[in-house]
Parts: sequence; C-alpha cells; structure tokens
Amino acid sequence: MQLNQTIAAVVTGGASGLGAATAHMLAREGVRVTIFDRDKEQGEATAEEIGGLFVEVDVTDQESVETGFAAARHAHGVERLLVNCAGIAPVAKTVSRGEPHPMDMFEKVIAVNLVGSFRCTSLAAASMAAQEPINEDGARGVVISTASVAAFDGQVGQVAYAASKAGIAGMTLPIARDLSQSGIRVMTIAPGIFETPMLLGLSQEVQDSLGKQVPFPSRLGRASEYAQLVKSICENEMLNGETIRLDGAIRMAPR
Repeated sequence: MQLNQTIAAVVTGGASGLGAATAHMLAREGVRVTIFDRDKEQGEATAEEIGGLFVEVDVTDQESVETGFAAARHAHGVERLLVNCAGIAPVAKTVSRGEPHPMDMFEKVIAVNLVGSFRCTSLAAASMAAQEPINEDGARGVVISTASVAAFDGQVGQVAYAASKAGIAGMTLPIARDLSQSGIRVMTIAPGIFETPMLLGLSQEVQDSLGKQVPFPSRLGRASEYAQLVKSICENEMLNGETIRLDGAIRMAPR
C-alpha cells in the first residue's frame, strides 16, 4: 500500500511518543490522519501540527471508539490504515511485601493494551473489508499494532504489561488469517527501549545507561525509527501476520 493523499489513517495513542511520530510521518506522506487519544490538549496540538484531526477516545470504551471512527470517517473517509499505539505500563510484582498484585491494575492494563487494540482492529477491519480493493493484489487495508520486547523478555514488575503485549503478539497471526480473504494485512511491532515521554523524563545519566544495554546501536530507539518501520510495513505487501522486534538486538535482563 502506497502512502499518499488517497489514504486515510487512524493512529491510537497518537498524541505523543511513538504514535505522534507515526502521525507526523504519515502526514508528511500526504495521508489524512486522525489521532485517537485521551490527552485532549496534546492530541489537539499534535493534530494541528500535522493538519490532521483529533478525537478524544478511550479505547476501553466501545461507544467511545465507535464515535471516534465515525468522526474520522466523516472527515477523511474510511481508514485504510490503523496503527494501534495506545497503551499503559504500570509496574507491580505478582506478590510485593506479602500483598498480591492489585487485580484492578492488571485488568486495566489488559483492557487498554490488549482489548483496546483488538477493539480498534475489529471495528476498523469491518469497514476496510467493505471497501473496494486499492491495488491489483486485492489489498483493502493494513493494521499495525504495538507489542514490546516485554512480550518475550518481561522483567520483574512487568507481569501485567508483558501479558498484554504477549497477547498482542499472539493474536497477530490469527487475525491476519481471519482477514486474509478481505485483503487486510496485520502486523505487530515490538519495540525495545525507546525514547518515549516516560523515558525522556529520566535523567540523562539514566537514559545513557539504558542505551548502553542495547548491543547495537548502543542507544535508545527513536520514535522516528518506529514510524519508519510503519512506513516499510505499509509499502511491502509480503509483510503479513508477523511480529517484528525493533530493538537493536537487546534481550532484557530480569531487572
């Protein structure tokens, strides 16, 4: 799928971080971009920067997501690309100081990261499938979700986050198979240690220390590099049903 002004895209979690970098990249390619996020102030600012649309959406709420897609389609037409970047990453051990993991926290992480990604995927795919193909291969759209190396190398305190991201990786192939007859490709990116708002809030010393853990290049990943992979996935029709680690060959230690 070539990225140009004929393509409409939705980026969840697009107000900042990996999602914002993706929204900027898509806008530079001429794509009509809608950002879904709960951060209204930052979301509106990012949308203004790229000439796109912001809709305040909670991916854990069915009505909110449906309303968001309706607004996006009214403004830009049916999306041919969905990039799921919305996510949270609280830290808690299975047992800490004799107390069990807070179940409300675990359930919220699963609801946002895993169920939220699937909810947006299913709703977008239903609309994509009803459209005419956009090329001779019969392609109708692309869905890209965001896992994490934690899906494979979850660290101490990451049980909820790792479970949610492993779920995203695990559902990639069956969704791709489900949607193959509709000409919709489904991929997942599993980033390593990246320059996200959370990490950039740490001291430069800590950032440098984290970067040195990456075999090569020995630095934090850049949000633009995530966006670059999104572009490559869109343009390469044979990329389907796979999770790509984008991590500089890092394998996370227990802590």
